[in-house]
Amino acid sequence: MRFAFDIAIAFLVAVATSVASAWWAVEHAPLFNALRVGAWVAWPRAGSPDADPYDLAAASRSADLPLGSAEGLVFTASSDDQGAQLDGSCTYEVAGITPPARLWTLTAYDGAGRIMPNPANRFAYDSRSILRRSDGSFVIAVAPRVQPGNWLPAAAATRFILVLRLYDTPLTSTARPAAITMPAVRRTGCS
Repeated sequence: MRFAFDIAIAFLVAVATSVASAWWAVEHAPLFNALRVGAWVAWPRAGSPDADPYDLAAASRSADLPLGSAEGLVFTASSDDQGAQLDGSCTYEVAGITPPARLWTLTAYDGAGRIMPNPANRFAYDSRSILRRSDGSFVIAVAPRVQPGNWLPAAAATRFILVLRLYDTPLTSTARPAAITMPAVRRTGCS
């Protein structure tokens, strides 16, 4: 009787551990094959046939359709270049140039992945509507209050993420981070 009880306990522990680890992996996916460049992170294989099962499960759960490798690449930033979480009560500069792409968009989302409502009704910038410097670089202020120039509103007192989508880009899953130039994400002040 003791042996059967020990087998049942071992079985329950194994099932609980399996379910908990699978939940954690799907909740925190993507976990593997990340491409990190400064504050930006991309998962080039997420929309390809080489995607790992956890990426597929997370995409199914969230109904998020990743870009296919022939369509483009999505970079996200949840922290600034110093590693501090992006905070809606602070002002940030996204400055520099982007990797080559036919079109790019920059959008700010709240911590739950929703577009943040704002009185300006501005939810993104794209490569066609941005004011550029004479050298082709740009500066986008991400802040809760109106800023001069390119301003992307962020909801005050909330964590947020930036999503940079590069459409029709030559970057592939074999791209080396050192060969990619991404815009800087710098905190310029907090209220």
